[in-house]
Amino acid sequence: MITSLYSFFYSVALAVGMFVSLPYWLFQMVRHGKYRKGFAERLGRVPARLQLTGVHEPVIWVHAVSLGEVLAVAGLVEELRRGSQRRIFVSTTTDTGQALARSRFGEANVFYFPMDFAFAIRPYLRALRPQMVVIAETEFWPNFLRLAHASGARVAVVNARISDRSWPRYRRFRGLMRKLLANVDMFLAQTAEDATRLQDIGASPERVRVSGNLKFDIPAPVPPAIVEGVRTSIAASGAGPVLVCGSTVDGEEPLLLKAFENLLVQHPRAVMILAPRHPERFPAVAALLEQMSVRFCRRSVWNGESLAGGVFLLDTIGELAALYALADIAFVGGSLVPRGGHNIIEPAQHGVPIVVGNHTENFRDIVSLFQRRDAVRIVGPAELPLVFLDLLANDAERRALGQRAAETMRSQIGATARTAGELHELLARP
Repeated sequence: MITSLYSFFYSVALAVGMFVSLPYWLFQMVRHGKYRKGFAERLGRVPARLQLTGVHEPVIWVHAVSLGEVLAVAGLVEELRRGSQRRIFVSTTTDTGQALARSRFGEANVFYFPMDFAFAIRPYLRALRPQMVVIAETEFWPNFLRLAHASGARVAVVNARISDRSWPRYRRFRGLMRKLLANVDMFLAQTAEDATRLQDIGASPERVRVSGNLKFDIPAPVPPAIVEGVRTSIAASGAGPVLVCGSTVDGEEPLLLKAFENLLVQHPRAVMILAPRHPERFPAVAALLEQMSVRFCRRSVWNGESLAGGVFLLDTIGELAALYALADIAFVGGSLVPRGGHNIIEPAQHGVPIVVGNHTENFRDIVSLFQRRDAVRIVGPAELPLVFLDLLANDAERRALGQRAAETMRSQIGATARTAGELHELLARP
């Protein structure tokens, strides 16, 4: 009875919150085109492409919020498919995650995650009848967890982590969290610290295990044609060194461009490849480059002309990871301003020396690991130009920094196999 009351009040609060914030969502839909795609699916309309071929076809439902989580679970999905007749469906929340998931797993196996209302969730549970629901990282949606558990499915949270920002909030509602997390049969945490935090907010210790971070197992992407095109252009024009600044956010580009101006004094043919994190910011960053009188070219209109002494604005999706291979130095954004940072694994895969700002809370464990092995440079905005110049002046140290990053990456591989093994064990339980 108490659980039902909690669910009722939560659903009412969620509905009120969505109603109050409706102008924001409408603005995002009209201005940036967000949330339009899959709107009916989010409301519970199960697309015909998800139809099962047989009444008793075994199913696993994997939820990966965005592009990063889709990349992380791709290897796990393949492991779960291997030697099995199970059908694996993948849901996402974001459009970029949806696009990647459809290309990786097939359109007939991918859909948008429903809103956390019973009327939107139940049609999917009835249609898919999953034996297991696998949730990447920490998507603790109360109605979804409750209904998935009640349907008879085993529920597992993989690659689980509790961020520095989320931990205090969860602890304040530990009593409610304990009831919510009781719907999860297994938590596979990234680190021992994440496992401790999960138990601290209410997860049963016997359900929590450490399996490692799936993102260390993500293979380096197959280089798209643009990589060879940029490499050829740089070599032909004698451009360089190359600074790749990826996943930048609002407030960082001015700092990076000032640092680049300083770098040009000693390296007049240097190139910055600048990749804003969010596509809707591409026009704003282009306007900033014009305002600062920085010579630049947009990737979307580039025809192979020289990039020496200018900025190559990467206004496309899905090419940054491979372009890190061209970097003499890689800067990973979201870290010069308090946004929690972004993942440094992509440049590390290429053995590139990595620089980040001092706001890396969202990836504290990964950054701490690299820092302990002297495989990353952490700097504030004031030190940024000097660190770039020092690394470029010291070839041996720059190469060693990149080599240590690659070695750190290799030392962490294996989480996918461990996670798959734990999930197979969970499925086999009576």
